[in-house]
Amino acid sequence: MKKVAGTLKLDQAQFRELEAFAKFGSDLDASTKLTIERGRRNLEVLKQPQFSPVKVEDQVAMIYCCTNGLLDSVPVSEVKNFEKDFLRNMNAQHKASLDLLKAGKLEDSVIADIKQTAKEISSRYKQ
Repeated sequence: MKKVAGTLKLDQAQFRELEAFAKFGSDLDASTKLTIERGRRNLEVLKQPQFSPVKVEDQVAMIYCCTNGLLDSVPVSEVKNFEKDFLRNMNAQHKASLDLLKAGKLEDSVIADIKQTAKEISSRYKQ
């Protein structure tokens, strides 16, 4: 699953650095703002309720959404609602794709299902 989460650690480190920097200045370019906003969404996705672990395949699908900008239009305050709706839809409509993720297979059909589902669900949460 390096293909999915390979840049997550680096992205989060960059987010932390830029977030700290942004506190000292208000003039941020579009790229910096995007990195900060994406980092905030990543943090929301990485949170798990205590004693309620998230299935690996669900985590991989959500991290794919984060690292590929599929949540960029979803307000940070709505990320958990998006996640709930997205995973409910994926488990109901694309269980075979999640099973492939569980087996460690990130195939083109799985990516297509994730992208299509994220697009459908994110349209409900536009900023």
